[in-house]
Amino acid sequence: MALLSVIRRWYHRDQMSIREISRRTGLSRNTLRKYLRSEVVEPRFRTPDRPSKLDPYADRLSAWLRREMTRPRKQKRTIKQLHADLVSLGYDGSYGRVAAFARAWQDEYRVQQQTSGRGTFVPLSFAPGEAFQFDWSEDWAIIDGVRTKLQVAHFKLSYSRAFFVRAYILQTHEMLFDAHNHAFRMLGGVPRRGIYDNMRTAIDKVGRGKARTVNARFAAMVSHYMFEAEFCNPAAGWEKGQVEKNVQDARHRLWQPIPHAESLDGLNLWLEQRCRALWQDILHGTQPGSVADAWADEAGSLMPAGRPFDGFVEYGKRVSPTCLVHLERNRYSVPASFANRPVSLRVYPDHFLVVAEGQVVCEHRRVIERSHDGPGRTIYDWRHYLAVVQRKPGALRNGAPFLELPDDFRRLQQQLLRTPGGDREMVEILALVLQHDEDAVLTAVSMALEAGVATKTHILNLLHRLVDGKPISTPPVTAPQALRLASEPQANVDRYDTLRAAGETRHAS
Repeated sequence: MALLSVIRRWYHRDQMSIREISRRTGLSRNTLRKYLRSEVVEPRFRTPDRPSKLDPYADRLSAWLRREMTRPRKQKRTIKQLHADLVSLGYDGSYGRVAAFARAWQDEYRVQQQTSGRGTFVPLSFAPGEAFQFDWSEDWAIIDGVRTKLQVAHFKLSYSRAFFVRAYILQTHEMLFDAHNHAFRMLGGVPRRGIYDNMRTAIDKVGRGKARTVNARFAAMVSHYMFEAEFCNPAAGWEKGQVEKNVQDARHRLWQPIPHAESLDGLNLWLEQRCRALWQDILHGTQPGSVADAWADEAGSLMPAGRPFDGFVEYGKRVSPTCLVHLERNRYSVPASFANRPVSLRVYPDHFLVVAEGQVVCEHRRVIERSHDGPGRTIYDWRHYLAVVQRKPGALRNGAPFLELPDDFRRLQQQLLRTPGGDREMVEILALVLQHDEDAVLTAVSMALEAGVATKTHILNLLHRLVDGKPISTPPVTAPQALRLASEPQANVDRYDTLRAAGETRHAS
């Protein structure tokens, strides 16, 4: 194109002859006359029609592509699969030729159908406090020295673009509810709408168009915070493009390099602090100032969050004869009075409650393990089995729940089990925690062990003194000066010798 521009200048502006231009450029005079006569500014080269190995299969491939356009996204075959099908029919050409044919066919199809490609979007605009967007992602962190796969909840306010990130081990209902509680706390309120994809923790069934069967617990959370939940079309992540981009940006801002933390709670605290710092550093783009400045303007338009949603998930269970309930491949102890009876488990992200007859029976720290290689863990609370060992004191000696007694109880047990009836006496001492504070009982046991009198009677005496606030040891008595004798008596046995004088002197007895 540069040479054609030079030729045109020489001929039209400088009035140079075609012979001279031919001598300077090396082009034939006929070629020069053709360029100058056509008045072309940019040369066009026509690609010659060459036969292709794909020509005998073009009609079949076009039919396949037309059929794939009518299928759901997840059921469509890829171009590689179509190439493999053509190879099975005898095609020995390259994959690139098939891919180029498919791209050209799809472009022509969109022109005929007057549709746009997937890369074409409409820009959106939101009012302050109007909406937020939510999404999940998977990322990694080093938790207590172990590389852990995390499920990360992302929130983003559509107007101010303030975002919130919180990590969990699982992507379940109780994690979703907990993420909303923390997000609305940090964002300062609740927008009027929430935009979600069709995640299983919110949608039980996807119907035609916008018809959705919403999960009952998710609907309860939406009702609690009084916002309207909207769901994107299937496979249409661009309908919540702000939070989708936030997922991509967070991988560079938060997860690269991989963060280290001693616990998941410590990691989430760091994520919250890091998000607030990024609000100050990131420019909003369409509003003046940073994301933090836009969030300050939007905060007044948000609805008050109120009290957090009690986002537990409830499961019905039956307690085994060994006083255990099962949850996620692990077993947890329950008070013995509820053995062989139905109970309910109210599961939260980090703990769960055992409820029976409308009362909370006990609480356990939730153990979540991603590996399914082992048989699971059993978490005992020895206090739950005291009612059993009171009837069967011999079970105390090898009872699995009592292998993790406090050190002072363990030392006392080792001494008492050496004596006859020591197992029953040990059970009676352990049962004191049912009526008294456990720390007070442990203090009494520790004092009895230090005094070398490890008996139930002595421990009860010390415990009652602790409970009543009486001094444990008797203070020394100091006599006042008025009671002191002027002359202290002295030990002198000589006066008794006078009774042994000579003679038969008799004394009254």
